[in-house]
Amino acid sequence: MKFTSATLFSASLIASTAAHGWVGTLTVGGKSYTGNKPVEESPKGVSSPIRQIANNLPVKDLTLDEIICGRNALPAAQMATAAPGDTVLLDWNTAMPDGNWFHDVGPMMTYLASCGSASCAQFDATNAKWFKISEQGQDASGAWAQAKLDDGTPASVTLPSNLKAGNYLLRHEIIALHTAQSVGGAEFYPSCSQITVTGSGTGAPAASELVTFPGAYKPTNPGVLINVYDMKTKYQFPGPPVAAFVSGAAPPKAPAAPGTTSTKSVATTHATTTTHAAAATTTTRAAATTSTHAPAASSAPPKICKGKRSRARAAAPAPAPAAELPSIGARRRHMHRVVPRSL
Repeated sequence: MKFTSATLFSASLIASTAAHGWVGTLTVGGKSYTGNKPVEESPKGVSSPIRQIANNLPVKDLTLDEIICGRNALPAAQMATAAPGDTVLLDWNTAMPDGNWFHDVGPMMTYLASCGSASCAQFDATNAKWFKISEQGQDASGAWAQAKLDDGTPASVTLPSNLKAGNYLLRHEIIALHTAQSVGGAEFYPSCSQITVTGSGTGAPAASELVTFPGAYKPTNPGVLINVYDMKTKYQFPGPPVAAFVSGAAPPKAPAAPGTTSTKSVATTHATTTTHAAAATTTTRAAATTSTHAPAASSAPPKICKGKRSRARAAAPAPAPAAELPSIGARRRHMHRVVPRSL
């Protein structure tokens, strides 16, 4: 049976789209909350604290409001109850046959934003001021934390032990960097859940640690525009550093007033630029670091995925030249990486 080029390309697009995901389950305080598939697949969703997205496509344009909580995310009806120090588990799902997350290179980050005194169900996320509470990148072996989701392991985040009580949006984000060698190639998957934090904690971020979306990332930040298959230095997380109160450190100092100098202040500012790209919003990090991790002019081709997909290597035929389309017999989980650019 013969297949046309159009048929083969359509098949690869279907596999690519199926690989994109959403948060299907949120577990916090020992209680699990079911999320919803995107509206396109489940127009009548169940009541949940997880904001439902319109579709499972990644966000690539960092100037759109979709970068906040996902594509046309809708406010959720419920609030999940949490205590300071609780572990939050987020189970990312896809439309792949096994339902598990697909990508395996790139960071995961978690932010919080106060909804004020009202329930987050009435909170407009475009007004949110976010602070970062977690960054997860590579371990000592070079494996990305994101890759663990591929086997159905949920992402795990610990709330700050001294977090001030109140209503918060929790924004968990995966950035897939398998096609990030060119501007606009990185894939962003943000998801927002609504939580109420109890207790008597007083921990809160400094004003200088707050960022807004859109605006916190630029398409040329070192952690966004990067060839992760040929990294020369340690990965730089985009956005602000983790808020100082999370680790008990002193908050960043405000810049010195015009006409004054402070050697200590300058040294502190530069110390925070080594692993973070400068955000578009006002922070204390120097913008000069945004060019230190641009990919080399000659980028190495993306490597195939790790983990359980490695069993296909022995049986798979030799890779086709870049101009050719993938064979219809190729393993389904590799089709996403051979198209010129995923959706």
